[in-house]
Amino acid sequence: MTKILVTGGAGFIGSHLCERLLKEGHDVVCLDNYFTGNKNNVIHLMGNPRFELVRHDVIEPYMAEVEEIYNLACPASPVHYQYNAIKTVKTSILGAINMLGLAKRVKAKILQASTSEVYGDPEEHPQPENYHGNVNTVGLRACYDEGKRCVETLFMDYRRQNNVCIKIVRIFNTYGPRMHPDDGRVVSNFIMQALAGRDITIYGTGRQTRSFQYVDDLVEGMTRMMNTPDDFCGPVNIGNPNEFTMLELANLVVKLTNSRSKLVYLPLPADDPKQRRPDIALAKEKLNNWQPHVQLEDGLKRTIDYFAQLI
Repeated sequence: MTKILVTGGAGFIGSHLCERLLKEGHDVVCLDNYFTGNKNNVIHLMGNPRFELVRHDVIEPYMAEVEEIYNLACPASPVHYQYNAIKTVKTSILGAINMLGLAKRVKAKILQASTSEVYGDPEEHPQPENYHGNVNTVGLRACYDEGKRCVETLFMDYRRQNNVCIKIVRIFNTYGPRMHPDDGRVVSNFIMQALAGRDITIYGTGRQTRSFQYVDDLVEGMTRMMNTPDDFCGPVNIGNPNEFTMLELANLVVKLTNSRSKLVYLPLPADDPKQRRPDIALAKEKLNNWQPHVQLEDGLKRTIDYFAQLI
């Protein structure tokens, strides 16, 4: 049994991670300020004596005696991270500094949830970990993209300078139950629009691609990464290499929801990546042959059921 701190633990991904860690028998401290997280995501865990929920913003220091830290705290959808761009940068960088400082003091292993956004609008496809990206440092998405890139730098410097045991995963598009219904991500957008019978909004031509990973596959990859030998720190891509256009996704959602929604086209937002697909060869090699198992149609059915209950 290990005592584990999960920042952003009441969020979409964090709540699934907390659930998984508790099932493995660990003590879990869930830290969240509820900006995008929601207490309802973890309400079913509240009766577990090994679960502790703390309202706290990682911009401020936090002290706890823990052995592992998963640092997930940061708004991750464009709607939310652009709402207060300066706060997003602070959450990424000051939050990382505070959690790395904690890990250094208590000698804890710490895993950083980085993102495929560090690759920007990639000129290399698919994206391996040694690709350094194509990011607009002054664009609307830079508060998130550059915040995460800086955090990776901080993690590596804490490893080199202070011998902190770090792990870095780069998360590609993830979906599943407990997504925020109004977070502006393409999966939640399409499902909510289809269930309500509204027009489905396609940005640009709809030919831009993404690779969609079900949340259970991500959590499996993250926990395997935390348990790798100390001399391996990543970064490692965690994502599903199956690639779909926005049009393919929209048509599949319409089919699965039996919706009569029509597709409408809007201008492509600034710096929106035209393609995104992970090279997961390193994950397969280092994470005990990890690879995603949930296919898009199966995962969408589970996610649609969740959103249908919300409505």
